[in-house]
Amino acid sequence: MLASASPRRLDLLRQIGLAPDLVSAAEIDETPHPNETPRRLALRLAVEKAGTVAAGHSEAWVLAADTVVCVGRRVLPKAETEEEVRACLSLLSGRAHRVLTAVAVCAPGGRAASRLVESRLHFRRLSAADVAGYVACGEGLGKAGGYAVQGRAGAFVMNLHGSYSGVVGLPLYETLNLLTGLGYKTP
Repeated sequence: MLASASPRRLDLLRQIGLAPDLVSAAEIDETPHPNETPRRLALRLAVEKAGTVAAGHSEAWVLAADTVVCVGRRVLPKAETEEEVRACLSLLSGRAHRVLTAVAVCAPGGRAASRLVESRLHFRRLSAADVAGYVACGEGLGKAGGYAVQGRAGAFVMNLHGSYSGVVGLPLYETLNLLTGLGYKTP
């Protein structure tokens, strides 16, 4: 069971031959706690999402993830407006940033494991036309940090160190290791 409404996470799971029987997004408060680091935020949210969904499905395999984009300790929002996309891109222009994706798995019987994957990206300096064009295409809406690396924003990335699939929303290597480490039999 996938505890996420993200179509990207579902696509990534299918890419490695895993198709969840059910998708059930967890409804939790994603507000950062006071003085919570971006790393702790991502991990806490993934664990809470998995635990919330697993509580109602004790015999299911439940997988959850959360992605946080940050510059230093500053967490960028999941951009819900064009202005938020513009603000995120303006902040990321010409700078390095981190994408933290946490994965949590709850196995039948109450066993659980989690992992945090950190990727570092560096965007080229973006012109006003770059930002305006990206905002106009609408691709950054609903995305952590206001961009989708698997789309047009891929042209902004000068370098990426870490997990590409983690930046998209689900680090596949670590996800499969968590599942198999808990006893999941892959097809």
